[in-house]
Amino acid sequence: MKLGIMQAYFFPYIGYWQLLNYVDTYVVYDDVNFIKGGWINRNYILSNGDRLLLTLNLKQASPNKCINEIKIGDNQKKILKTIFQFYSKAPYFNSVYPLIEEIFSTNEQNLAFFLLNSIKKIVDFLEIKTRILLSSEIDKNNALKGQDKVLEICTILGADTYVNALGGMDLYETDAFKKNNMELFFLKPLDVGYKQFPGVFEKNLSIIDVLMFNSPDEVRNQLAQFELLK
Repeated sequence: MKLGIMQAYFFPYIGYWQLLNYVDTYVVYDDVNFIKGGWINRNYILSNGDRLLLTLNLKQASPNKCINEIKIGDNQKKILKTIFQFYSKAPYFNSVYPLIEEIFSTNEQNLAFFLLNSIKKIVDFLEIKTRILLSSEIDKNNALKGQDKVLEICTILGADTYVNALGGMDLYETDAFKKNNMELFFLKPLDVGYKQFPGVFEKNLSIIDVLMFNSPDEVRNQLAQFELLK
């Protein structure tokens, strides 16, 4: 069984979904510390041919708190208005904007559950079949950190293959996984291009941008545009 483990991010870029789609089971880390200035509550969209950072407001966010201990703020309507403003003329706006509206219309205030809901909604929209779990739902030794924690989760869930994002090459050791009868791979996204509005192509924007300019079938094709590294 192929397993992936990543934090929940705010409408992440295509590489996140490539990993989620490739594995059999995907664990969303929610009982790890919040990273300030990361991608947990912000991402880029397209704004008049340039990149615009969308940030979901949070209440008393701190690196000393776990993601599932943080509440979201009250700027969802403002974010929706911004998305409407810059994508209302996109080719797939009429099918994608209601999805984004539905995600933001939830009454969920917990950051982890809000992000999990957004992931599941997009997974359903793209008909991805991967099983999704929260790390806090797994009965594990929470005193473990980093690679040791990942190895225990893999063991508990019966994984024989662990797949991580390319940035994990500095965090995980092949030999440690071999000792536990597991293979370790890193997913490297290939350059995924598509037609945006006229102008220079802005790559690696939020999945919102990808969905606005591509049909679900086209997005599913893009999910396969990666290579695995050892």
